[in-house]
Amino acid sequence: MHPRIPALIKESIEVKQKLLQDQALLLSIEAIVDRVVYAYRSDKKVLFCGNGGSAADAQHIACELSGRFYFDRPALFAEALHVNTSALTAIGNDYGFAAIFARMVEAKGRKGDILFALSTSGNSANVLEAITAAKKQEMIIIGMTGESGGQMIDKCDYLLKMPSMDTPRIQECHMMIGHLICELVEQQLFPK
Repeated sequence: MHPRIPALIKESIEVKQKLLQDQALLLSIEAIVDRVVYAYRSDKKVLFCGNGGSAADAQHIACELSGRFYFDRPALFAEALHVNTSALTAIGNDYGFAAIFARMVEAKGRKGDILFALSTSGNSANVLEAITAAKKQEMIIIGMTGESGGQMIDKCDYLLKMPSMDTPRIQECHMMIGHLICELVEQQLFPK
């Protein structure tokens, strides 16, 4: 067996063990779940943005909310801002790549809506611009980053910093936390 196979699995487990031991982070996740539930009960929406793998994660989490997670229930308004390629390319062409998410936040975001901003480095220019636009719209901003937090520190209402500087390990944690949030939001909004 190639030695990197068990080594990579072990690395992933070690990062998740650190996550599990971070009580402040776990309490933040719980507070975020409550905030998302409150937003949905107040007829608000949840928007997501990220680049590359973080865009894929954003889209994945959004579809778990808008479609279903564990059981059939009414759809929830959740959207990844990059899914409209015509808007993405038009805004990029007319205003530059840094403006792509900010313009969509201006168009779609309203006071009390939530923006999940995913950036493993915390330094993605277009994600930072989206955060600025979301603040102007009086949205709740939930950042998901790596260990340093980058430039997103002090710009988000909630910042979930994964205990790693390794992009794949950070993204694995983002997805796990995204799934956790979706499960708990679904359970609270639609108790059986």
